[in-house]
Amino acid sequence: MTDGFHDALVTQVTADMPERFFDRFMFNLHPDNGTTPSVILGAGIYPPRNVVDGFVVLTTATEQRNLRVSTEHDSTDAASVGPLRWETVEDNVSWRICLGKNKTGLELDLLWHARAPYWLGSVDVTNTDGNLTSFDHLFQPGRYEGTFTLDGTTTDVTGWYGLRDRSRGVRTMSGGQGLHIWYQAQFPDRTFGFLLVEDRRGERILLEGAVMHDDGRIDDITDVRHNLAFTTGNDLVNGTVEIKTADGATYRVDAYASTGGGYMAGGGYGGHHGKVRGRDFEEFDVYPLDGTVGPKTLDSALTDRCCAFEWNGQTGYGIFEFALSRSASYAYRPSLV
Repeated sequence: MTDGFHDALVTQVTADMPERFFDRFMFNLHPDNGTTPSVILGAGIYPPRNVVDGFVVLTTATEQRNLRVSTEHDSTDAASVGPLRWETVEDNVSWRICLGKNKTGLELDLLWHARAPYWLGSVDVTNTDGNLTSFDHLFQPGRYEGTFTLDGTTTDVTGWYGLRDRSRGVRTMSGGQGLHIWYQAQFPDRTFGFLLVEDRRGERILLEGAVMHDDGRIDDITDVRHNLAFTTGNDLVNGTVEIKTADGATYRVDAYASTGGGYMAGGGYGGHHGKVRGRDFEEFDVYPLDGTVGPKTLDSALTDRCCAFEWNGQTGYGIFEFALSRSASYAYRPSLV
C-alpha cells in the first residue's frame, strides 16, 4: 500500500493551527451486488473549537434515517462521539468502525480493509468571498468484514464495498459553484474515483482523482466529461461520464441512480459541521423516499447516491455524490456528447 499519509485524526491544538482547522473521515458501506441498504457515516475533530461531531445516514428501499451527534472534544477519548467509535488499526490499510445502539436502529461492528492504494491530493481554491480553501484530500476503496444489524436483524457484510474519504485542513467553499461531483465507482478489479467542480458557466474549477487498481497501480485522471439526466428537483436519474487518464486510457461509465436517498443534509452537511453545540448533542430524523424530500427541499443539495455502474460489459457499485447550484443563474450543461 502507498504510505506516507498520517492516517489517525489530529486531536491536539498546535500554536500554528488555524481556528477553522478540521480533520475528518467518511466511510460508505453497501453490498458489492446491489445498492441497498447503503450507509454513509463519518466524524470530524476541530481541536481549536474543542468540538468533535459525527453522523450516520442509512438508506433503505423506502426511507432515509439520519443521526447527527456532537460533543466537547475534551470530554471524549478522541476516538468516539455518541454511539460512533473508530480506530486506525493500520495506517492506510485497515480501520475498525463500531456503531452502538441509537435511534436509527442500526448497529455496526466493522473492519474495513483497503483493496487498492489511496489517492491523495490537495484542494486549493480561492472562493468568491476571498477566503482560501486548502486541505489534503484522500480517498481509497476497500471491503469490509463484520456485521450490520438493522432493527434486530444481523447480516454478515464480509466482502461488501466501502470507500473511505479523509480530509484535513481548512475548508470554506462559498459561492460560484455550479456542479459538484465526487464519483466512486467500484468494479471487481479497479475503482474510478474523482472530484470534479465546475462554476456556473460550466468552466472547470477543480479536477482530481485516479483509477485505483487492485494490483497497486494508480493511474491519474486527466479529464472528465459528463452527460447527466436530472429531475426538475435537481435529483440525479442516470448519466454517463467519460474518463481519460495519464496512461492514455479512456473509459465510458454509465450510472443508474434509481435507488434514491443519500441526502447529506441528513448528515449535517450544509454548514453544520464543527459548530459548538455543547456536550452530548444528538439529532435524529427520517426522510421518506416518496419524492417529497430532495436536493431542492433540504438545506444542502449535496447527495451521495448509491448507484449501479456499467463499464465494458461489467457491473459495479458505488457512490455518485452530486450537487447542482440552486441559483437561478445556473442551468446544468453536459460536456459530453
